[in-house]
Amino acid sequence: MNTQHLAFGHFEFIAENGCLLRDDRPVAIGARGASLLATLLAAQGGVVAKSALMDAVWPGLAVEESNLSVQIAALRKLLGPASDGSEWIVTVPRVGYRFSGRVESASEATGSGWHARAEPNPGIAVLPFENLGGDTERQYLADGIADDLIVALTRFRWLRVASRGASFARWNGSRDPRAVGLELGVNFLVDGAIRYTSEGIRISVHLADASKGATVWSEHYDLQLAEIFAVQDAIAERIAAAVEPELLLRHGLAVAPHTGNITAWDLVRQGTFNFHKVSQPTHLLARRFFREAAELDPMLPEAQIWRARVNAGLIAYGWTNDPAADGQEGLTAALRAIYLDARNPYSHYALAIVSAYTGRADQAILAAERSIELGSSFALGHLVLGMARLFSGDAAGARKPLSRGLELNPHDPQNGVWFSLLMLARFFSDDVEGALDVGHTALKARPDWPALMRIQACCHMAVGNIQQARRFATAANGLPESAGDALGPFREGNKEWATRLNELLQAAERSNDSAAR
Repeated sequence: MNTQHLAFGHFEFIAENGCLLRDDRPVAIGARGASLLATLLAAQGGVVAKSALMDAVWPGLAVEESNLSVQIAALRKLLGPASDGSEWIVTVPRVGYRFSGRVESASEATGSGWHARAEPNPGIAVLPFENLGGDTERQYLADGIADDLIVALTRFRWLRVASRGASFARWNGSRDPRAVGLELGVNFLVDGAIRYTSEGIRISVHLADASKGATVWSEHYDLQLAEIFAVQDAIAERIAAAVEPELLLRHGLAVAPHTGNITAWDLVRQGTFNFHKVSQPTHLLARRFFREAAELDPMLPEAQIWRARVNAGLIAYGWTNDPAADGQEGLTAALRAIYLDARNPYSHYALAIVSAYTGRADQAILAAERSIELGSSFALGHLVLGMARLFSGDAAGARKPLSRGLELNPHDPQNGVWFSLLMLARFFSDDVEGALDVGHTALKARPDWPALMRIQACCHMAVGNIQQARRFATAANGLPESAGDALGPFREGNKEWATRLNELLQAAERSNDSAAR
């Protein structure tokens, strides 16, 4: 039986994302209810002990047994009675509970009349929020709110969510919904603004139908900063419901669970603001913020996710004096993030990127694949999957995920690395012309990235374009080396390929010397 897609009565349950459907329509079951139902269904009619259910619903936490009774009662109410009037969930006195109804895989149920509705997923982009007060020191908060909404909306698997890099590239561009929607390939746009008042902060949010240029929903919230967690939940839920009313919500909460520590949340926001500047000083400063947030609130998943990501970045760009220690810190943080929020694709991406830069390519591939399972439009998941495959020597297998990731996220702040990887994947899968085509696009986006120039020189040298190879090698040497190229694991894991590139680059540079004489 396919335990990922199970059908009973008028319901289907998709275990991998906790989605419950009744007559093809999603039901807001909530994260705890989904965990409880998944555990009962997995037992295939067997009795599940109360302790096992509590471990599934509240992993690692000590809670009163009465909380389980409350969740069971809520789930029974949600499911209602079976067709014969009996309860779907039966109490086994002094032991636990069991699921009593007939359960089939979705494919088996399809033959008996059950079917799933197949509809194209709507696309949505969250544009940068405006900081109306003009206080540049508070800009990180406006960016942070938009960031959190992007993460929140990726939880709804029926939504295609534009990446941060793609949507934030619209900062100074046209705000016309039709033009932006066409450029980003989405149906809906979210934008907003924040303004500080004497009483606190006002957040305004606007949802537009990109094709019609019409407002679907708008709202503003006057609140104290400490109330922002609940407001983010409400905003994400309202957006999801407004985009596709028939689908409602697939999860009870839209964003990762917060513990309510506003200081830790604010530290993470300041850290991400610096992280995206991609320099050694700002990465080190960002790590200080993430470390402090993680120490202040050990239950905040975002602090662990970003602590893992920043350590991976420090290793990738050669900005660390102790890569082994930083790699271990990153791995510990990523695993902690998965423990705290296993359904967040960013948690698994964090593990993938740290693993890629600590010599664990196989683990990176598995973590990247899991991040994509949790969000098929998650650009970073596709990108790190391609990276890990290339690092492991699979150039052909790296091409598709890298291409898909850059298609979803063409404006990532670190796209110099992603373009470099795609060029190398094409070059070493015997598609030199394809690598040159990628390089042409890449240099429009990142003319300041020396690695792209050098790879381009190698490609031209390989096909005999000596003059072009010489030109790119010279241009690369004239650029400031502000960062490492993040290709260390590629060279270490693929010595023959690295030697080939080095020979081609040296030949291009020697031709330059000859031309000078």
